[in-house]
This record gives sequence, structure tokens and C-alpha cells, in this order.
Amino acid sequence: MDLFKARLDEKLPQLRAERTSLLKEHGDSQITTVAIEQVLGGMRAVPALLCETSSVSADEGLRIRNIPILDLTTQSPEDIFFLLCTGSLPNDAERAEISAAFAAKAHVPDSVWNVLNALPKDTHPMVMLSIGILAMEKYSAFRSAYEAGASKDDLWKATLEDCITLLGSVTTIAAGIYRIRFDKGEPIAPTAGLDWSANFANMLGVSNDKSWEDLVRLYLVLHSDHEGGNVSAMTSHVVSSALSDVFYSVSAGLNGLAGPLHGLANQECLRSIMDLREEFGGVPSDEALREYCFKRLAGGQVIPGYGHAVLRVTDPRFTAFYNFAESHDLNDDNVQFMKKLFKIVPEVLKEQGKAKNPWPNVDAASGSLLYYYGMKEFEFYTVMFGVSRAMGICSQILVHRMLGSSIVRPKSMTFAELRSMIK
Repeated sequence: MDLFKARLDEKLPQLRAERTSLLKEHGDSQITTVAIEQVLGGMRAVPALLCETSSVSADEGLRIRNIPILDLTTQSPEDIFFLLCTGSLPNDAERAEISAAFAAKAHVPDSVWNVLNALPKDTHPMVMLSIGILAMEKYSAFRSAYEAGASKDDLWKATLEDCITLLGSVTTIAAGIYRIRFDKGEPIAPTAGLDWSANFANMLGVSNDKSWEDLVRLYLVLHSDHEGGNVSAMTSHVVSSALSDVFYSVSAGLNGLAGPLHGLANQECLRSIMDLREEFGGVPSDEALREYCFKRLAGGQVIPGYGHAVLRVTDPRFTAFYNFAESHDLNDDNVQFMKKLFKIVPEVLKEQGKAKNPWPNVDAASGSLLYYYGMKEFEFYTVMFGVSRAMGICSQILVHRMLGSSIVRPKSMTFAELRSMIK
């Protein structure tokens, strides 16, 4: 990883100088006020975290290192990880180095498989993924370096080693979980010569279609990062801020991703589409679907996949999946439903007038495409999300290690304290 480390070393003085300058010159500057509804509403929109890797704006969506995500849909996951960490895309030599580093860590020790195979047969795949990553903690270079007395300024180097180990092995672990949990046969070993996403697609054993490999690559790119305040990224950052290594931190973040208000939403969106398909006996007319949506909303229910906590436009990641379906002529009932809902639901929500954001998020499309290629096991969809999000979490942890960021310790308040502050 000499080229990667050299690029990070090049960025390090500027990163640390920026942090030092902001603290010294503007450390006491007030940047916001906090309302009671924000304290009681999950800290919504309170600017309280540093995230250099990506940003999300209400009117544009995701940018990775200030590049719109729709401009990155042809890149490889190796490109995206390098971009997240360094702020620039890799050259050919740097890309080859990362791909080789991931491949060198793709072998998963027998001890990890023994743990996964010992779990009850009906264990949720996200539990298996979290446990599998924790079982890799034994090989943490960071923990060894810290116990050996490495200086805080140099701990980022061991963190980078851990990131490569985790990301190199997580695709093998995840693919093995898919095959173990859903009786698909023995885990498929990594294949020499394939890049990270191609190897993952192959190890899953879902489809031999070349476009399946293309979808997996796109999926890993689109879900890689989404700024620092989402549940999985923030949880991982808090755990990492205590100087826990990336195996502890990523595992913790993925436990948050498993929640139905976060990463689990993709399977719920597809389940809703399939329920609709069963109710109508196929794909209904526009008018019938429009009437159904109004009735659902009138009954106090939501349309899964529509609306987002931050976005006020169509999620560009949805657009990327929609364009993939169009360009590859994917047209089964689920994909047709996905397209038809996109045509009808925003207009219904705008007409109803209650939704701040009537547009689809990424979850409205991702599950339908996975199902099209034969991955019909809904419980695994969040694992796919988790493999991708591990890139963003690792890159955020690495940047904070380089900066020497402080432990996270916000102030909590009692109801009585809040009332006294109002007075």
C-alpha cells in the first residue's frame, strides 16, 4: 500500500493544519442555535459532526468529495474508496495497488467460518455479518500498534491496514453468509484476477449474467457513503472515537444499519411492491394505482421508498438504478411497478399536500433490481448495503484518525434542565 500511504501522507499536513487553524482562530465562533424540538427529535439538522468524505444537500443529494454521485456511476468501488480517503480519484497504478491489497485480504480464516456455521440456522444475515466482522478483530493491526505504544499521530497507518483487511474480507464473509444462510451450497472462494465487486458478484453465485456484475458494482458505489450523520456512520464514529479499532466500529455501525428506519428499508420497499402485485394480480393501470395510493395515505399509511429525512429532490441514487433498469431493459413485474410508482406517487403526494419530499429515495429501486437477477431473499438486502457502506465508514474513521479527532461526548439534558433553560 505504498502509493496509497504516500497519497495520504501528502494530504496529512493540510488536514491537520486546517483543524488546528479552525480551532485556534474560530474555536469559540457560534455556528448554530438548537431548538427544543431538535433535542427531542433525534438531533435533526444539528451541525455537530465533521465529515470530509461526502455531503448531502436537500436540493441535490449525495456528493462524494464534492463530486455528484451521478458523475461517479461508471467508477469502480476501488476508485470510490480511494476518492473517499484522499479526495481524488486514483491513477492506474494506485487503482491496481488497492485492488491487489483487497485481493490479498480476501481469504477468511477458518475460525471465522467456524463461528458463523455455529450460529442457529435461522439467524438474521445482518447478525451474521456483524459477528463475522467482529471475529476478524483478532487480526487488528491497530490494536497491536496501540498496545505496542505507537504514537497517536501514527495510529492512522495501522487503521489503514485494518480498513484494507476488513474491506478485503467483508465481501467473502458476506457472500459466504448468503450461501450458508439460504442453503446455496458451499461458500465460493475468491477468484484471482477479479476486482473487488466482480469477485463479490461471483462469490454470491446469484447469476452468470455480465449485467449482474455491473449491478453489484453500481450497488457498491451508490451505497458507499452518505455523510456522517446517518445512524450507521455516526454510530461507527462514536465507537471509533474511543479508539476502538475498525472491526468494533464497523460492526457497531452495521447493527444500526439493520434497523427498519435505516438500511432495512430496502427490503420493506420491495415487500410492499410484491404485496401490491399480489393484490392487483399483476401490474395495474395508472388510475387503479393512483386510487390505491390515495386510499393508503388517507388511512394514515406511507408509501414505502418515498420521502427522505434530508432530500427534497429525487434521490440521485434512485435515478442511477432507474437508468440501469432502462439501459439493461429490465422489465419484470417488480421493475414495472417501481417505474409506475415513480410516475404516480410524487404527483399523489404533492396533491395530498402533506409530504415535504414526495420524491423516491434509493430504497424505492434497489430491491427490485436485486430480485430481478435472482436474489429473492429479502433478509440479505441489508447485507448488500452493509458491504458497500463499510467503505464509507472505514474512510470516515481513517480521516478522523489522521486528524486525531477527539472522543465524542455530547451533553445530555433532563426534562427539568430543558424547562429551566426555557425560563
